[in-house]
Amino acid sequence: MTANTGDPVMIAHDGGRLITGGAVHARLLVAHDHPSYASTFEMTVAPGFDVGAHLHTDGEEMFFVLTGELDVLCFEPADRTPPDWHAWTDRSGRPFLRGLPGSFMYVPPGVPHAFANPTDRPATMFFQSSVTGGHENYFTELGALLRDSHGRPDPAAVTMLEAQYGTEQLTAMRPGGPSHP
Repeated sequence: MTANTGDPVMIAHDGGRLITGGAVHARLLVAHDHPSYASTFEMTVAPGFDVGAHLHTDGEEMFFVLTGELDVLCFEPADRTPPDWHAWTDRSGRPFLRGLPGSFMYVPPGVPHAFANPTDRPATMFFQSSVTGGHENYFTELGALLRDSHGRPDPAAVTMLEAQYGTEQLTAMRPGGPSHP
């Protein structure tokens, strides 16, 4: 007998739930309470947006670049002190990756990771997260903070939000360029 994994999911190209605010623009495809692997998104990353290096105490994440370019990082750096993760390297000297369409990143629990859009055009990615509390809830709350503060949220408010979802921010988040409606 096979375990019940929940109802199958098929979503049209314009379906799902939009989560927006400031530089956050995500289309939720599967919520964390579905008995699937994780919250699943198609995410647009605004020009200049940098999520900052961070880690999650539990849960895994996967990223797949669909369009545009994203700088991506997923490793324990040899030295965490540089304030810009673009300067980090792993113990063998490997730096971040310039992710083009088709680039993939898997992040185990507790591993520092980051992504940024270094270009003047939006980039899109497929993103899954099994982080506690559902990443769609984190994005909704972060989007509200970014929207209400015109892209410059109070760092203490962001730190409290991250702690609620088991996230430790290692380098600064930068809101970047034009936001989505």
